Amino acid sequence: MSTASRPPVGNAQDRLVQLGLGFWQSKVLLTAVELGVYSDLAAHGPADASALAARLGLHPRGARDFFDSQVALGLLERTDGVYANTPDTAAFLDRAQDTYIGGLLEMAQEQWYQSWGHLTEALRTGEPQNNVGGADGNPFDVLYADAELTSRFQKAMTGGSLAASQALAAAFAWTDVTSVVDIGCSEGILLNTVLTAHPHLRGTGFDLPAVAPTFHETVRRAGLGDRLRFEPGSFLTDVLPTADVVVFGRVLHDWDLDTKRMLLKKAYEALPDGGSVVVYESMIDDDRRVNAFGLLTSLHMLLESPGGFDYTGADCVRWLEETGFTSCSARPLDGPVALVTARK
Repeated sequence: MSTASRPPVGNAQDRLVQLGLGFWQSKVLLTAVELGVYSDLAAHGPADASALAARLGLHPRGARDFFDSQVALGLLERTDGVYANTPDTAAFLDRAQDTYIGGLLEMAQEQWYQSWGHLTEALRTGEPQNNVGGADGNPFDVLYADAELTSRFQKAMTGGSLAASQALAAAFAWTDVTSVVDIGCSEGILLNTVLTAHPHLRGTGFDLPAVAPTFHETVRRAGLGDRLRFEPGSFLTDVLPTADVVVFGRVLHDWDLDTKRMLLKKAYEALPDGGSVVVYESMIDDDRRVNAFGLLTSLHMLLESPGGFDYTGADCVRWLEETGFTSCSARPLDGPVALVTARK
C-alpha cells in the first residue's frame, strides 16, 4: 500500500472497529484541551513540532503523532510543517476567548472519562459511579462542597450551554415578556446571552449560594448589573422566584421523575397567569432511535446521579400538561438540544 493511500472505509467491520475505538479520538481532543494546545497557539503563534512540544513540555517521541493526529481530525492546520489553530479551535478552544467551551471538555477529562470507565458496573447495579452526594443522595452536595470543583463544574455548564443559549435567544418570543428567571443558572451564560440580545429584559439567576461569585463576575463582564441579579436558594426546598418566564436549562435531567414533576409544579406556582415555562435539554427523540447524544446523556445521568435520566419531548409535554400548563409544544433548538415551551 502506498504512503498516500488510506484503508477502505464504510464497510461494516471498519465502522464497528472505529466506533469501538472512538475513545482514541476523544482522548486526543481532551488531552489537547488539558495541555492548552489551542490556547498556546493563539497566545504565542504557530510553531513547528519541536517548538510546540517544547512550549507544552512534551517529550519528542509522541509529539509529532499527537499534533498530526489533530490535523487528521480537523483540529489543527499544518502548513510547511508549522501548526496553527483551525477557525473552530481558535474560536471555541482558546481559554482567552469569551466563546471558550473547553470547560465542558476539561471536566470530561478530569472526571467524566473515569466514571464512564465504570459503565458496566452502573448498568449491573443501577448505582451512580461518581458524585454520589451526601445522605440525601444529592450529587451537588459534592460538587458545591469544594470551591475549585464548583468553578470547574460551572465552566463545564457554560461550555455545554453556549450554543443553546444563543439559539434560545433567537427562538423564543422574548419581545412579549419583560422578566425571566433561570433556575440552576450556574455562571449565568443563558441570562447573559438573552439579556444582551434583548435590552428590555430583566433577569434573575437562581442557584445555590456557592455559585454567586462566578455569576457576579459574568454580570460584571457583560455590564448587566442594573438588569441582572442573583438570588441564592435551593430549587429543591425553596419557592422559585417569580418572573414572566421560568427557564430550566439542562436541569430536569439531573433528577428522578418525582423531582422533575415537583420542579414543574413549582414553576407553575411561580408564574403569573399567561407566563411561560421554557425547558431545553438534549432530549431523546420520541421514537428513541435517532438522537444518540440524548440517549448517551441519559447514560451519563446514570453514572453521575442517583435518579437522573433524560427524556423525550413528548414525555416533557405530558408532564407539563399533567401539571396544568397549556399550549405545550416541543421542537428542535440546536443540534441535539430540543426546546419545550408551555403557558400557564
